[in-house]
Amino acid sequence: MFNLFRKKKDEESKGSQYLSLKVREVVKETPDTVTIFFEQPEPYLDYKPGQYLTVILDLNGKEQRRSYSLCTSPFIDPHPGITVKRVDNGLVSNYLNDHIRPGKTVEIMKPLGNFTAEFHSQNKRHFVMIAGGSGITPIMGITKSVLINEPHSKVTLLYCSRSEDQIIFKNELEKLEEKYDGRLMVVHNLSQPSAQWSGLRGRLDAKKIKDTLQSISYPELESSLYFVCGPEGLMNLSVDTLEQMGVNSKDIHKESFYTDIAAKEEELKAAGKLSPELTREVEVLMDGETYHFEVPAGKTILEAGLDHDVDMPYSCQSGLCTACRGRLLSGKVDMIEDAGLSASEIEEGFILCCSSKPASGDVKVIIE
Repeated sequence: MFNLFRKKKDEESKGSQYLSLKVREVVKETPDTVTIFFEQPEPYLDYKPGQYLTVILDLNGKEQRRSYSLCTSPFIDPHPGITVKRVDNGLVSNYLNDHIRPGKTVEIMKPLGNFTAEFHSQNKRHFVMIAGGSGITPIMGITKSVLINEPHSKVTLLYCSRSEDQIIFKNELEKLEEKYDGRLMVVHNLSQPSAQWSGLRGRLDAKKIKDTLQSISYPELESSLYFVCGPEGLMNLSVDTLEQMGVNSKDIHKESFYTDIAAKEEELKAAGKLSPELTREVEVLMDGETYHFEVPAGKTILEAGLDHDVDMPYSCQSGLCTACRGRLLSGKVDMIEDAGLSASEIEEGFILCCSSKPASGDVKVIIE
């Protein structure tokens, strides 16, 4: 026997982590990409450059959640904005590209994410950014924040796109380069450029990364930070190359948009690293309430909670976004994917409910 205190999804307030934003402006960045700017709510939306919003839409009678990075800087942009690139057969990305208009109200989860930095006017740093496609979105917000907050720091951006008309923020980047001449250098690499293109072309490889970075020397700067965001292959290549160049892994920050969590679970099973799958009861503390429910064999804590109408926060459901983050108070879990958490968070007992399955019978989690 167990008690389940249900929190209905149709309650007037879904919790402090949710917010409604009104669309202020929609800007067409490329043929398949839009930036959606929102009116500032009251109180002011507090976010860090590089973080993301989770958009919640009711499409075809079903709730859909997707995470999109903020492209704006809270230090200079009056209105927060997300950039959405159309995905083949992508239900939400296609809707936002085709149907979102100024004046519409969109429900979101408040900003989350660790792909960010702290700034100080006395810092003398070199920010190296490597972006691919829509991976430029969070890097754009961070770049603008560096340039306005750290007058002694410089930014090098290696940005990979398919073709000239697919360069997101092309005009804005050119204006920033002109405004911050000598402090911002943008190097474009196009995989399918026109015959007139005079810059880097073809797929990004280790040589291009090394050549770009080794051609730059800023002896007056005291340290370097590296931010990588884009398709999985580009990120793996970039991180491997940077580490081969002697960059300390703690100075490399990356933002993943996709992971094959099912494949990773199969690998862990084959290696004997997962506990036997059994139905177990868990306790979840959230918003001042206590929930007890069973997690059937094979299901995650998040899946079971949602099945029992517990309105647990979530977005990507693949262990990347941290929207479902909780802290383990007791018991053990098998966390299939922990890419969204930092090493210190894992040490402090934080877990991602969307990729965690109970591995003992006394699992207790608090979601704060």
